[in-house]
Amino acid sequence: MTPEPGARRRTAGPGAAASPGTVRPGGRTARVREAVLRAAGDALAEHGFAHLDLAEVARRAEVGKTTVYRRWGTVTALLADLLDDMAEQSEPRTESGTLLADLAANAALVRRTLTDPRQGALFKAVIAAATCDAPAAEALHRFYASRIAEWAPCVRQAAERGEVPSDTDPEQVIRAVSAPLYYQLLTTGAPLDGATADRAALAAYEAARAGAFRTVR
Repeated sequence: MTPEPGARRRTAGPGAAASPGTVRPGGRTARVREAVLRAAGDALAEHGFAHLDLAEVARRAEVGKTTVYRRWGTVTALLADLLDDMAEQSEPRTESGTLLADLAANAALVRRTLTDPRQGALFKAVIAAATCDAPAAEALHRFYASRIAEWAPCVRQAAERGEVPSDTDPEQVIRAVSAPLYYQLLTTGAPLDGATADRAALAAYEAARAGAFRTVR
């Protein structure tokens, strides 16, 4: 996703143990992290997950192999940090005043991300790694939690305007927008075009209006 000015940065709570590649100090360490993540993204886009190698990433980033192995340790830990970095720099939600337009904007953003040569390759790699690697799965869950939390307010605002039932579950609506796009990406490989994104947004909108996402009491 396109970085926004002044992208938000998360910090761990007091006493929290840091995972490999997740420490966020400034200075040279921050520059090394930026260079390594950029190099990893380039390598992933060019050659795919199967050929991603820490030594090659270190060479591209022009940093010592020891630094990369000590900080990240494994390819999946590096992937997890790439995804965390994407979450930190993701675009904020738009607020158009109507739920359908907001959901369409969300779907368009998801589509742009999944069709981007770098970010699409990253998502495919992380999704594959998450099936057998706990840190990758945790990074994927963190990413989606942060993006759903960012966009859920547009559903709450729609409920306040009376567009959808007042007890509509905002998170379920946002998940319903992106789910068809990911499904198509992973199961058919068919191009994700604007019409596909618009259909996903409209389907989620109509389902929300019909009460499909009302919370169970």
